[in-house]
Amino acid sequence: MYRKYLKKVCDFIICIITVILFFWLFLILAFLIKLTSKGPVFFHQRRIGKDKKEFHILKFRTMRADTPQNVPTHLLEHPGQYITPIGKFLRKTSLDELPQLFNILKGDMSIVGPRPALWNQYDLIQERDKYHANNVRPGLTGWAQINGRDELPIPLKAKLDGEYIKTMSFVFDIKCIIKTIGCVIRREGMKEGTPEVSDNL
Repeated sequence: MYRKYLKKVCDFIICIITVILFFWLFLILAFLIKLTSKGPVFFHQRRIGKDKKEFHILKFRTMRADTPQNVPTHLLEHPGQYITPIGKFLRKTSLDELPQLFNILKGDMSIVGPRPALWNQYDLIQERDKYHANNVRPGLTGWAQINGRDELPIPLKAKLDGEYIKTMSFVFDIKCIIKTIGCVIRREGMKEGTPEVSDNL
């Protein structure tokens, strides 16, 4: 019942409330991004969604407009040189992810689920197939995200995504959301240019 119907309803209600409450923050961040670097406010990128269908994820732009596209952060040489001044703050606080609320409202994503892979992260996509983790809507946050994030090797990340699929429930989603807030406050698990694939490009 929850997986098929209520999860999407809960996502929609929570997103609407969040957008209304924090619309002022969207405006401030958009202004700061335009003020401190050239380029658009938002960053669009091809990602893999439910049933491996592609969609365009939406983020606040944290990197310069001349940054190579569709390349995970760890494959960039000296990735720090591409990050804008406000971008460093946005990435450390995960505020760059806020526009994904609109992806959730559109139905491409959920609040909790496996983080959407880049379209060319074939190894991660293939590994997730073993756990049926490509059969659900990807999430703004997820069980793997709060248990290591960028520090996780791909096989372990996919395994944790599989654990979420098996345990998915309203209570477990709330647990993931609460733990996500704690991880963001403590700034755990995010490293630019780590050997594993980063979700933060």
